[in-house]
Order: sequence, then structure tokens, then C-alpha cells
Amino acid sequence: MREREFWELLEEVFGRSYGRALARDQRLTKLGGRTVVEALGDGEEPRIVWNVLCDQMDVPDARRWGKDHAAPPLPVDFL
Repeated sequence: MREREFWELLEEVFGRSYGRALARDQRLTKLGGRTVVEALGDGEEPRIVWNVLCDQMDVPDARRWGKDHAAPPLPVDFL
């Protein structure tokens, strides 16, 4: 997953305003308490950030990947 795809999914799944607010404000426990913006800025894999955010926000798999429903494979070293 590329960072551009991350932001597209964020808007599709959470909506533009709420998604951007989550990215700035929601602390991700599994990523050391960093926000989405901080984790991506630190070079964290967008796919991992996306899964951690969705897990924390209880987004079901059926909604997690938007209209496509085609989840890219997880990296081998996923949390």
C-alpha cells in the first residue's frame, strides 16, 4: 500500500473531515502512542498504520478496504 492509497481509504472509510481529524488526533496504542501523521512521518509502513487504526476503531474487515474489498497482503514483520 502506498501512502496515497492510505489517504484515499481513510477518506472513503471514515469520511474526509473525520478521517483527517483521526489522523491528527487519534493516538495509536500499538504504534507507541503516535498519531497516524506521526507514524507515517516516521516512515512506518502505511499498510501497518492502516490496520492498526482500523483495529483500534473497530472497523470490520468488510468495510476496511472500501469499495474494492481487496486487501493487499500484510508485510511479513506485521506487529
